[in-house]
Amino acid sequence: MERKIVLEAREVTRKVSSPEGELTIVDAVTLAITAGETVALVGTSGAGKSTLLAMLAGLDVPTSGRVLLDGHDLGALDEDARARLRANSVGFVFQAFHLLPALTALENVMLPLELAGRRDAAQAARQMLARVGLGERVGHYPRQLSGGEQQRVALARASVTHPAVLFADEPTGNLDTATGTSICDLLFELNRESGTTLLLVTHDTTLAARCGRRLTMAGGRLI
Repeated sequence: MERKIVLEAREVTRKVSSPEGELTIVDAVTLAITAGETVALVGTSGAGKSTLLAMLAGLDVPTSGRVLLDGHDLGALDEDARARLRANSVGFVFQAFHLLPALTALENVMLPLELAGRRDAAQAARQMLARVGLGERVGHYPRQLSGGEQQRVALARASVTHPAVLFADEPTGNLDTATGTSICDLLFELNRESGTTLLLVTHDTTLAARCGRRLTMAGGRLI
């Protein structure tokens, strides 16, 4: 049985204005990722990886080309509809954690569930925090957690809605090697358990090697 394509880019290009004139950050990228795949997007700094990731996730809009996420053409949706699609179909893990400092670990993980109208938000968030090894830290605020613990909270928040696609942008970039390795182990475990599609932007060749497929970018193009 053929696997469903859950993420697709068709000739996606992103141009920006600069004092030197128009710059092409992403240049006519075409790709297709099927449900359950683990894909690493690698390349040097400035290759266009994070810009491409943002467009694939519906956080940024291409200058030209099309992105299809979970069967929806992002270009045909307004910002509100794109936000709803992200809430239902997408999880994010970033290098800088992006936890809300005024919310506890539990409240941070509950947030996407509450936005989706889930009545069991607190229970589901507690279970997910226990799954990532933070069952005893639910009432702690981000400032009371180590970097590794904060990234575990971020991973719990990204995974708790069982998204169709989990986007991870340099998820170990701010962590020491041992902590980064344990976060990666957890990322791939959660991916296997839920069957989520994983698209990972990384400089880390060891991390990239753990993915089923590797895509390399240079000068805004896939090579």
